[in-house]
Amino acid sequence: MEHLVRVQNERDRRTLAWLRGHVGDAAIEAAAQRYAGPAKPYLSAVCRMLGVTAPQFDGPRRRVASATAEQSLATIRQILAARSGRRPPIPGALRRP
Repeated sequence: MEHLVRVQNERDRRTLAWLRGHVGDAAIEAAAQRYAGPAKPYLSAVCRMLGVTAPQFDGPRRRVASATAEQSLATIRQILAARSGRRPPIPGALRRP
């Protein structure tokens, strides 16, 4: 089926698997062939053509701190503190648990 529609990431793969189970391969193939665009249709376009709404597969995202992000935030805080005439906060003092 991936040769008929654009599948760009894992969410698209899950959506395609759900769509195949929900409407079947023949309906997806027919919708992809009816698509009038210059390239393969996105799954969202196929779902619209079939009149279905794909479920949201997003689960709660884990917040993961990275060293690069922490360094960027520290730099931003220093810039803002310098502009306002205040001392920059101590790194890590404003972290949320």
